[in-house]
Amino acid sequence: MIDVVVTLACWIYFIFGFLFFFSFLYLLAFVFATKREYAFQRLNHLFFKGFLGLLRILSPRQEWDIDQKIRDIKSSIVICNHLSYLDPLILLSLLRRQKTIVKASFFKAPVFGWLIKTSGYLPASTEGAHGRRMIEEMETMGDFLGSGGNLFVFPEGTRSRDGNIGPLQKGVFKIARMYRCPLYVLGLSGTDKLFTPGKFLFNTRQENSIRVTILDRLEPEPEPGPLSIIDLEKKVRQIFRAQHNSCGRETKGCLQRERVL
Repeated sequence: MIDVVVTLACWIYFIFGFLFFFSFLYLLAFVFATKREYAFQRLNHLFFKGFLGLLRILSPRQEWDIDQKIRDIKSSIVICNHLSYLDPLILLSLLRRQKTIVKASFFKAPVFGWLIKTSGYLPASTEGAHGRRMIEEMETMGDFLGSGGNLFVFPEGTRSRDGNIGPLQKGVFKIARMYRCPLYVLGLSGTDKLFTPGKFLFNTRQENSIRVTILDRLEPEPEPGPLSIIDLEKKVRQIFRAQHNSCGRETKGCLQRERVL
């Protein structure tokens, strides 16, 4: 019953908070903001910050451990492992100026499609009109990153069901090389326990720890020479694998302690 109440409360915020409050702010930003894209990204940040704040209040059994330094990241590519639909919402709540890659089908959705287009988000597909949009966004990506914006991406492209790292899409590494910007690797754990893939309700009764940490910061062109796209992909895979193994050892240790107790 508790899970039902928490899930309904979050959906009420999501739907009615947008309809009766944030929709007016988006319309005002669309009409009056001189930097419309930035204004929409800022509103996205505030909207999901409120959503996650409500979820945290209603889920006291969930321990949240988020590296506050993530909020200070600027002019960078941010990549993260992917476990749950909560993952992009967390990054939206942490990064004020942000772009990300969204499923192409979402761009056709009423209202939501308009919102993500105006926010400057990129489609995952390059077919048809999506290809033209991707080219347009890439042409301005250098200015966006140079002015303090961040592009966050889940390079696996889909959620992991067992925590293992899937194949990494190389497009994000090409962007990092193209614009010579830092690449932050974030490690995320525990979101799949709170919002399990394939389930509708939040699992708030189980004690859980959600962590988001900075695992490493990579420079595409370190001394003595630049890293290739393959080198970047290998380094990121090694970082993710080390994090997965570390989480596995922590989980095993917790289970052993529970048996002893």
